[in-house]
Amino acid sequence: MIAPIETTLAGLRARTTAWRKAGETIGVVPTMGALHQGHLSLARAARDTCDRVIVTIFVNPKQFNNPEDLENYPRTEQDDAKKLESIGVDVIYVPDGAQMYPDGFATNVSVGGLTDMLCGAHRPGHFDGVATVVSKLFLQTSADKAFFGEKDYQQLQIVRRMAADLDIPIEVIGCPTIREIDGLAMSSRNLLLSDRARAKAAALPDVMEDMRVALAKGALMSDIVDVAKAKIIAAGFNDVEYLELRDSDQLKPLNKANANSRLFAAAWLAGVRLIDNVGVH
Repeated sequence: MIAPIETTLAGLRARTTAWRKAGETIGVVPTMGALHQGHLSLARAARDTCDRVIVTIFVNPKQFNNPEDLENYPRTEQDDAKKLESIGVDVIYVPDGAQMYPDGFATNVSVGGLTDMLCGAHRPGHFDGVATVVSKLFLQTSADKAFFGEKDYQQLQIVRRMAADLDIPIEVIGCPTIREIDGLAMSSRNLLLSDRARAKAAALPDVMEDMRVALAKGALMSDIVDVAKAKIIAAGFNDVEYLELRDSDQLKPLNKANANSRLFAAAWLAGVRLIDNVGVH
């Protein structure tokens, strides 16, 4: 059975209040829709560990730097609901802009430090939008646990910091990146690639895997990064926005891998921005 869709906070809270009274635990999977197997894996993780599961779908205007990007973002709510049918989600929360940001809304949540590098350096204000909407969703759903994919690893760390700093009583759980057969990290943005561009996209994870192996053997990032960028461009990408080795917790830059490091990348292909990261140990 397709899960019921709630569009108002009052309707959502009527459900969560009853679940709370029954002593049931609540898991939430915040999404912007256009669901793929990565999102569904998060819903399954929530289903496995919580009594009740909420999937939220809200294309958040506050985290888009480019109005055209916001306009082009896939919106497939009915298809999304069908994809969730077999998982046993209890409710799909689909608020509109007025529900999330009513007239007079004037509050912004900003997380310092973790937002200044990687995607944050190239998308000013993006993570403020993420932190603001996610803090609202945490409070609106009163969830015990929230599930996020490690593909957006910087976002995961920012959300963890935000919840801890604001004393929001929720456990933020990171789940492994789900990949296509050719290694490309699953993303709603992949739908924007033409068949020709999609065929080139796997070069990004391929190059990152070669780098991961080299770094794990002791190679220095400074010795391999320029060649790696050149390979990505040669494969048909238009630009490598960043390709960096960082500490997994504080996201501090590294030149040599350690037991807690990750390789991060963002690159543009045919007008679509793709991101990825892999652990390097």
